[in-house]
Amino acid sequence: MATHMFCDGIQRRDFLKVGALAGMGMSLPRYLAMTEEAGTAPNGKAKAAIFVRLAGGPSHMDSFDMKPEAPDTHRGEYKEIKTNVPGVRFCEHLPKLAKVADKFAILRGVHHTLAAHGLGSQYLSTGNRPLPSLQFPAYGAVVSKELGGPDNLPAFVAIPKQNVVKTGFLGVEYGPFETGAIPTAGQAMKVRGLALGNGVTLDDIQKRQNMLQRYDQAFGSFATEDKLLAGMDKFSQKAYAMMRSSKAREAFDLTRESASITRMFDEQAFSQSCLLATRLVQSGVKFVTLNIGGWDTHRDNFTKLKDNLLPQLDAGLSGLLQALESKGLLESTAVFVTGEFGRTPKINARGGRDHYPRAMFCLLAGGGIKGGQVIGKTDELGLSVAEDPVHINDFQATLLHCLGLDHTKLTYRHLGRDFRLTDVAGKVVRQILAEPGTL
Repeated sequence: MATHMFCDGIQRRDFLKVGALAGMGMSLPRYLAMTEEAGTAPNGKAKAAIFVRLAGGPSHMDSFDMKPEAPDTHRGEYKEIKTNVPGVRFCEHLPKLAKVADKFAILRGVHHTLAAHGLGSQYLSTGNRPLPSLQFPAYGAVVSKELGGPDNLPAFVAIPKQNVVKTGFLGVEYGPFETGAIPTAGQAMKVRGLALGNGVTLDDIQKRQNMLQRYDQAFGSFATEDKLLAGMDKFSQKAYAMMRSSKAREAFDLTRESASITRMFDEQAFSQSCLLATRLVQSGVKFVTLNIGGWDTHRDNFTKLKDNLLPQLDAGLSGLLQALESKGLLESTAVFVTGEFGRTPKINARGGRDHYPRAMFCLLAGGGIKGGQVIGKTDELGLSVAEDPVHINDFQATLLHCLGLDHTKLTYRHLGRDFRLTDVAGKVVRQILAEPGTL
């Protein structure tokens, strides 16, 4: 009996289905075909998380851990300013964050030992020390597997893309849906897979869906018994449902945001990405990653920070925290902000600072985190951790703990073996939690 195979082994029905969806200009069906609803996990304070990666490694000495009494070979060019938390001071180029310092906590004693961008980024993004023989999954992939997501939106979204690591040995089905673009202020965002192009309408897509249904009726159990085709049916239907879902489209449409929320952000790309992250979390997305790069300041450190990087971070992150609070989402959304390492306390000959994983900062907010506090302390030159050290594994354990996940119990079957998704060496930073004894 003929099976209607093409010369490359693709059955005619496969071709029909792929063609019907490709007409939308979509990457989404391909993504959804590898995405499955995951099981539930224990309840935590946070129901979602936003992870802001400061790619390149920001200087702790020029942001949240300044040393005004250090010699000029170390202290830098900036002045300190007061925050709305007594005794806590930040860099003068973070005035907006200084006004909302009560909404977040700062870890000043974070450290690890990997000073290369690639290795440090993998360590930061997975909480596992990189191995040449095994690729560990990013936090978003772990959360996607453990918590699942809404029916009409992905569990894990990256704006504009997930850099460095994605799913590792966990499998592509838990990978991020990448927007592929950064939102623009005052414009509806055309996200790959959700925007129709080339004159295609929803009526056209409905006709193609009807054609597929007629094919299924004609071939009866043959199509339904084939696991590959059955899987394509399932995920294509989900992709189609997302295309027709007004909730999915509106989640990415910044023009639908209220004026009171919109005015909390400036028009820079990072700020608009932060605004989009609040809408995605509000719509049910479990994990959102944002990237703001350029922190690799080996030269002209002070000019780059003052004129560009610090103002961007200040505007976007302060807007993010205030918008989440205004939406009633701050308590249920964990926000984590850091880079792959810090930068050397001593200024180099080019007016820059070099890679330095021995002392760095992390900013944490929402999701059970007690704001208005600073945990950890570096020495008078910012060279080493003097009090309350926090290893990068502790950072990971705390992030997952806020989402109700026990990092010591997460395993995944791969190649006939059980692999831990996380490094059990990490310890939850209990003192940063609003209710350290109960969460």
